[in-house]
Amino acid sequence: MQSFQVPETAILEKSYTREDWQGGYESLSQEFDYWIDDIEGEIPQELQGTLFRNGPGLLDVNGQRIHHPFDGDGMISRITFVNGRAHFCNKFVRTEGYLAEQKAGKILYRGVFGTQKPGGWLANIFDFKIKNIANTNVIYWGDKLLALWEACEPHLIDAYTLETLGKEYFNGILSEGEAFSAHPRIDPNCIQDNDAPCLVNFSIKPGLSTTITIFELDPTGKVLRKQAHSVPGFCFIHDFVITPEHCIFFQNPVVFNPIPFALGLRAAGECIKFQPNQPTRIIVIPRFPKGENTGVKILETQAGFVFHHVNAFALGHEIYVDSICYDALPEVEPESDFRQVDFDAGSPGQLWRFRLNLQDETVERNLIESRCCEFPTIHPDHVGRTYKYIYIGAGHAETGNAPLQALLKIDLESGERQLWSAAPRGFMGEPIFVPRPDAQTEDNGWLLALVYDAAHHRSDVVILDARDLAKGAIAFGGAKPIARLHLKHHIPYGLHGNFTSKIFAPN
Repeated sequence: MQSFQVPETAILEKSYTREDWQGGYESLSQEFDYWIDDIEGEIPQELQGTLFRNGPGLLDVNGQRIHHPFDGDGMISRITFVNGRAHFCNKFVRTEGYLAEQKAGKILYRGVFGTQKPGGWLANIFDFKIKNIANTNVIYWGDKLLALWEACEPHLIDAYTLETLGKEYFNGILSEGEAFSAHPRIDPNCIQDNDAPCLVNFSIKPGLSTTITIFELDPTGKVLRKQAHSVPGFCFIHDFVITPEHCIFFQNPVVFNPIPFALGLRAAGECIKFQPNQPTRIIVIPRFPKGENTGVKILETQAGFVFHHVNAFALGHEIYVDSICYDALPEVEPESDFRQVDFDAGSPGQLWRFRLNLQDETVERNLIESRCCEFPTIHPDHVGRTYKYIYIGAGHAETGNAPLQALLKIDLESGERQLWSAAPRGFMGEPIFVPRPDAQTEDNGWLLALVYDAAHHRSDVVILDARDLAKGAIAFGGAKPIARLHLKHHIPYGLHGNFTSKIFAPN
């Protein structure tokens, strides 16, 4: 069901204007530290803990614009909830590249997604140095706060001050420059570790063949297991999913031509091309090889492109994987301006279920949700297990491609939908599901999300009741949330984040 109402005077041909959407892609150069006092509604007293977010905070270097937001320097935002109050703090990750460019006042590095050093191809030819921008995710694990960027090692951050402490190598398990993905999955009850939680992550070393390395860390941050596998072909993989027994990766059908990159003509990301006539390969790797469960299986399905997965679970010899799929890779073109993107010309991300039969090595796929959607979240206790509810950023309209302006709840058993929309002038980031203490049902919790409010050029922290997105009185732009915390500024559109029950805020 839809739980929003918009007055007739606010109904537009589209639910947004591109000018409004563009405001969320302005840099935020300031760093803040304050208690949030401008609040509509009330913060639940039981909501205790900290929401960490990461994303590109700078979309330019001293006025020189970067080519793509994924090339922007990472900025950590921290929202701590304690005793019905909330505290905000943000700080840039002081990477080597960030410090050097801030000191020089200009772009010094090539970006993966199209940013080039000023001076044309002569300034970029044979420069293969990649800037670790630490901008994709942030997670608190093993009493350490880690800023993640999938092409390099993590940065260690002080959770109280957000100061950058250096790079994290997990007691020498990682080597300098070794990748550690920005999409770890937390197994809530690892069967290999007496049902203790376990963080599972991976790295990719692409080439004519690709090495996939899998790491498993215990709650203290110690690396318990590390295994590497070589698979044929070039892999461009951003995310993966787990079950208690397997890790599953989707090998998107793309090729990489390094010549324009080496000659300084294009960035690495601009040299990746989608191959619509090639299949998507699904790589299934046992987490604990033993007995018959020792080999890597590679299954094939029709071409498509996947950035993010929702979840996976196993039933007998079958694994079910729920993923956000695109018809093709949204390619980055040289000389293009991401702020001028034509949403109508692109295909939307849609939610599909893949049914993998490991005995027959066959794949079936079925569409779950045709509405434009991205950035899914679920109850953390159901990672790798059967589950009922998906929460995901979504388009306001039922059809077409558009920026995310809404949150969608999907009941996988009944098919019921609930939609909370921030349209026409609100734009949505990734939601995070936080269970209520001692909750007995899967959807008993809160949804936390950052919403860019174009009308005031600021961001709001929105708290919704995950059981009923329509709970509260109807208000302009959507059902009234439990609480809406107005920040003093905007936060540029971010990528990923996580919630911890730990409290980090000044007394």
